[in-house]
Amino acid sequence: MNSLTQTTTSTARSKEKAIEVQQLTKTYSKSVKALDGLTFSVKSGSVFGLLGPNGAGKSTAVKVMTTLTKPDRGKIEIAGLDVTHQPEAIRRIIGCVAQKSGVDPQSTGRENLTLQGQMYGLSGPFLKSRISGLLERFDLTDAADRVCRTYSGGMQRKLDIAMGLIHRPQVLFLDEPTTGLDPEARSALWENISQLAKGEGLTVLLTTHYLEEADQLADQMAIVDHGKVVTRGSPEALKGELHGDALHIELAASDSNEQARRILDEVEEVDETMAEKDSLYVRTNNGARAIPVVLGTLEESGIKVSSATISRPSLDDVYLRYTGQTFSKAQRESD
Repeated sequence: MNSLTQTTTSTARSKEKAIEVQQLTKTYSKSVKALDGLTFSVKSGSVFGLLGPNGAGKSTAVKVMTTLTKPDRGKIEIAGLDVTHQPEAIRRIIGCVAQKSGVDPQSTGRENLTLQGQMYGLSGPFLKSRISGLLERFDLTDAADRVCRTYSGGMQRKLDIAMGLIHRPQVLFLDEPTTGLDPEARSALWENISQLAKGEGLTVLLTTHYLEEADQLADQMAIVDHGKVVTRGSPEALKGELHGDALHIELAASDSNEQARRILDEVEEVDETMAEKDSLYVRTNNGARAIPVVLGTLEESGIKVSSATISRPSLDDVYLRYTGQTFSKAQRESD
């Protein structure tokens, strides 16, 4: 196959799938397998979320996909190009925003963007125009000529993303982009990210340990646990798999949880029960009908309840279903 045919074939594939990851494995030592057969694909022009607690393998996956480290096994294609065999070509078509800011605090915002653009061979009027456009897009024009050590955390993060976009990449990787930001700055950044995909057709791969971030931003997502994808789909589809309602019951004494779980497993209105510390997580087809039965049954058994809430299924419920523990517990264990 000649080079023109290869390019045409790669382009055709990349129009449908921007990223394809197959059986990705990465081991740092005998006891630390960061990636264990990670497999997923990302549609072009979409926002894809990799959701998991710290230590799930998300950042390692990004490092492999962005050519910063090599996998032990597996295959990755980005826009039809092989990451292992065509790393230089990959670097020209991707942008990457790492967890730690790449902004030089002693330089101005404009200087940071200029240097980043020059690294990609940009110069002259085109570079100046590109910088002006990005500063305006991220509402940084007024601060463009201030040194970045005077920027807020949210402003620095927006500049990080602008730097990742300077060369107009096809795919943008955002590794935990809102960690450490206050809720207002996080919400503003969500809006920026959403507009990038919808307005410019950019493919965005986002790693996050915030459930609400994945729910808000991702068109499609994969939940990662111990280096594997345990389930994937759109946030709404994944939540829709869990029919009915979720009951969250806080017990007065944590040593009652297993007894309470066994008791509720026998209740007709209860479909599934899981216990964790002083909490019970109950799945039911009809929460309004089930909750008086559940509370009455526990009271008759001498088990005291501190509080009970009903909610529609959430991504936390999805995570609980596929991993056997709540997301907050997994996050605590990884810290």
